[in-house]
Amino acid sequence: SSPPAKPTVWYNNSAAPFLLTGFLGSEAVHHWISIPFFVIYFSIHFGNGTLLVLIWNDHSLHEPMYYFLAMLAGTDLGMTLTMMPTVLGVLLLDQREIAHAACFNQSFFIHPLAIVESGIFLVMAYDRFIAIHTPLRYNSILTNSRVMNIGLGVLMRDFMSILPVILSLYCYPYCGSRVLLHTFCFHQDVIKLTCADITFNHIYPIILISLTVFLDALIIIFSYILILKTVMGIASGQEQAKALNTCVSHISCVLVFHITVMGLSFIHRFGKHAPHVVPITMSYVHFLFPPFMNPVIYSIKTKQIQRNIVHLFSGQSRA
Repeated sequence: SSPPAKPTVWYNNSAAPFLLTGFLGSEAVHHWISIPFFVIYFSIHFGNGTLLVLIWNDHSLHEPMYYFLAMLAGTDLGMTLTMMPTVLGVLLLDQREIAHAACFNQSFFIHPLAIVESGIFLVMAYDRFIAIHTPLRYNSILTNSRVMNIGLGVLMRDFMSILPVILSLYCYPYCGSRVLLHTFCFHQDVIKLTCADITFNHIYPIILISLTVFLDALIIIFSYILILKTVMGIASGQEQAKALNTCVSHISCVLVFHITVMGLSFIHRFGKHAPHVVPITMSYVHFLFPPFMNPVIYSIKTKQIQRNIVHLFSGQSRA
C-alpha cells in the first residue's frame, strides 16, 4: 500500500514569529542600505517635528490651514514611527523575527495612516475652497471645534474601515513558510502566508481604496474646479495669482501622494513578473517619500513658515 500522505505542518500563531528578510540577496550590504534609510528617517522627524513646533509656538499660525498641516505632519510622524524601527532593526541589527501580534498591529497603524493622509488632503482642499470662495466667513465656518471634529472624523473613518482586514489576519491559520519578503509587515505579504481562502483580503482593500483614496482624489479635483471658477471671477490678475499661490503647496503634496499610490497599486496589480525588488522599492517610496517631501514643499512655498523657520533657528525675536 502507498505510504500515508504527510500531514500539513501548522505552527502555532503565538509561538512561531514571522521572519523578515530585508532586501533578499543583499544581506551582506544591509548595513550600507541602512544609511539612506536612517537619513530619510531623521529628515522626516526633523522636518515634520519642526512644523509641529512652529505651529504650536506661533499664535499667528493658529489658523485652520495650519491646524490641518499639523495633522498632516503628525500623521507622517506616526507612520514612520510605526514602520522605520522595524526596517532599521532588520538592516542594522539583523533583528528579523517579529511576533504575529506585533506584525498585525504594525499593519493596523501603517495602512490606515496612509489613508488618513488622503483624508487630510481632502479637508485641506475644503479649507482652500472656503478661504477663496467665502473668505469673509472663513473663520466662522472653520471654527476650532469644527476643525477638531473634522480631524477626528478622518481618523475614525480610516481606522475603522481598515479594522475588518486586520482582524481577519488574527483568524487565519498560517502554515509552511513564515518568511515575509520585506523589512516591515506589509498586508499584501502577510496574507500570502495563510492557508485559507483570502478572497476577502484581496477584494476588500480594492473597495476600501476606491471609496477613500480615489474618491478623495475625485472630490479634490472637483473642489479645485470650483476654486478655479471662483478665481477666474476675480477682476485683478494680481489677486488671482495671490489666491492660486495659496494652493500651490497643497496641490504639490497631493500630486506626490497620489503618484506614489498609483505606482504601488499598478505594481501590485500588474507587476506579477517584475523583479522582487520592484514592489518592495515602490512600497518604500509610497510610505516614505510623501512624509519626506511634505514639510519641504510647505517650507519652500509658504512664506509665513519660511519666516518662522528663520526665526526659530537664528534665535531672532519675531516682530
